[in-house]
Parts: sequence; structure tokens; C-alpha cells
Amino acid sequence: MNKKDLNEIRRRLNFEHNAITCIRGCYVQKDGEIISSFTRPMQALPREEAEKYLAIFRRILSGEHGQNLLDVDFSPEQVMNGAEHRLLTRLRDSALRDDETAEEMYRGIISSLRFDDNCLILMLHDGYDVPFKGADGENDPERSDEVFHYILCAVCPVKLTKPVLTYSAADGEFHARESDWAVSAPVLGFMFPAFDERACNIYGALMYTKDTGDANEDFVTRVMGTEPSMPADVQKETFGQLLEKSLGEECSLEAMQSVQDMVLERTEEMKKDKKAAPPVFSALDVRDALVDGGVSMEKADAFTDAYGAEFGPRTVLSAANVAPKKQFEVRTPAVTIRVDPERSDLVETRVIDGHSYILIRADEDVTVNGVAVRL
Repeated sequence: MNKKDLNEIRRRLNFEHNAITCIRGCYVQKDGEIISSFTRPMQALPREEAEKYLAIFRRILSGEHGQNLLDVDFSPEQVMNGAEHRLLTRLRDSALRDDETAEEMYRGIISSLRFDDNCLILMLHDGYDVPFKGADGENDPERSDEVFHYILCAVCPVKLTKPVLTYSAADGEFHARESDWAVSAPVLGFMFPAFDERACNIYGALMYTKDTGDANEDFVTRVMGTEPSMPADVQKETFGQLLEKSLGEECSLEAMQSVQDMVLERTEEMKKDKKAAPPVFSALDVRDALVDGGVSMEKADAFTDAYGAEFGPRTVLSAANVAPKKQFEVRTPAVTIRVDPERSDLVETRVIDGHSYILIRADEDVTVNGVAVRL
């Protein structure tokens, strides 16, 4: 799902504009026992309560693509015969009204979780009457291409709050409030099916994870029926190790700046084309950037070979796992320098009197602990 399609669905999750039929929930103890379950029509909820539910589901569609948001691809065999895909389809087609199907999904999710706290499993169904988009790019609300039916699921820890003092407007005083069970932000979730090019794609889904270092193997396998991918944090760490080992002494500041520039350029291209998919990079993309940064072809090819052996020659990585687009960081044991990625050219290295230095061009205002200083 590209960013434009994702935002189009996120805008559905507000109190004024949605066709959500119902919200289902299942409250589970940390030993896996179901405490209670419920089904509530969206229209029957008080606005304040409905907004809190919708805020949870919006979180499922938020975050960095390739890190918090992960595309799930189903093979034709899974779509035709996969038990997990069949269950997801039954949930969607029943608009969450089938108790037996919902119970089966609850049990599958519960069996995949590693519990530290109680949790709340939430699901909603929405039918989006997708507006027709004319040649001028404007929506025509009077015409529709199709109705996109989808489900969202969120898994939220439920934790015991601490006793606090609260203000009572009735007597104008503060009183103690006892501990209570409160729903936290979701840690896992998914959307099924995917919404690609403003249309239903039953060969895809979107998964959300709060912890970018956790592959959530059991959840992916038992709920999605697909193979878990390497966690984003592990991808990023592994990618960095491959650069260090394969480039050796040629793993320079200039080489890393060239990789960063490649990510920024592709990200800017995506911003101009709202229909573009989130940027990804292959081994050959990175190799070309390394060569532009002064790395020899021999070392660049060594990186390509190492990349293929570790990730697979055709595997692509998201931009955030190749180089953070929001930060360019240079670190020594004693000093950390963070630079606007678009101005990494301000940083260079130099050897002076036999010692290696990191130089930062400082033509503009300089402050030390908030105090303006002269150099």
C-alpha cells in the first residue's frame, strides 16, 4: 500500500465519516483465558468512547513503512487453499457478525501471543464506498468504483494504573483514585485485505508492529499464514555490519554520505509522486551509491555478494533500514554528532599532524549550551 492509499483509509477512521458496522472485543488474561467478549454497533457508542476506539485503530495504520508497517503478501496457493486466508476472508465477508468465526480468530491470536499483561483484542469492519476519481484527479462523490470491505484488528496491553490524586469538581477538592485497568496503545495489528491503487487486493494485507525489533513469528505464522520477515532493527544492524566487513578500510564517511544521499533523493521522488510505493533499495542500488562515494568496484562487488548471501540477491530493504532519512549521525566513544541529513556535506574528515579529525563547517550561528559564541 502506498502512502496515499493508506491515508485514504485512515481518514475513514473518524466519528463523522465511516460506515463501520460494529466493533468486537475480547478481553484476555495473561494466562490466555478469555475474561469477556463483546460486540457493539458503532452508532450506539457515545462519541467520546467511539473516538477512543477509533484512535486505537488509527494507530494500526501509522508508523514507518518497512519498520512499523509491514506488507503481507499471500501466494495464489494461500488465497485458494490457505486456512488462515480463508478465516480472514470469512471475517471480512461476515462483517464480523459471525460469532463462531470471530471466536476462531480470537483463539488464533491468543495462541500466538507471549503474555506479560492482560490484553484487549479489538476488531472492526468498514465498508468504504470508494469515490470515482475523474481525469482531473478529483473525487466524484456521486459515482463509485466499488465498495471496499475490510477489517482492522488491534492487540492492546491492558495494564493496572497507579493510584493517583484526582480533582473532583463537585466539592473542589482532590481525592485518591484507586488503581484500575487501562487499555494501552496497540502493540500488534493488521488490516485485511490490502487497499492498492484504490481497490481491494486479496493477495495482500498490512501488518502493524510497535516493536521493530520483534519478528512476531508466531503471530505472522498462525494469523497470517505466511513466513515472518527479518525484523526492521535486525535488518538495519545486519546491513551496517555487511558494509563494515565487506568494505573494510574503504568504509568511509564519504561512502556513507553517498548512501544517505541516495535515500534522500528517492524519498523526495516519492513525495512528488503520491502514488509511488515507499522507497526500497536493492544490493545493486547500494553498490552504485558506494561507487559514487569513492568505493572501489572490487569492494562494492564484495558488498553485493555479502548482501546476497545474507538477505538473498533479490531482497530489497526499506529506506529506513538502509539509512535513516531523518538523521545523519557520526559517533565516537566520547562524542556524538547529529546533522540534518540534507546537510551532511557540512561534515568531512581530515588528517592533521598524523591525527584523524572530524570537521564541521560552521559558517552560521554557533551556540554552546544555548549561549551564542564566536569562533
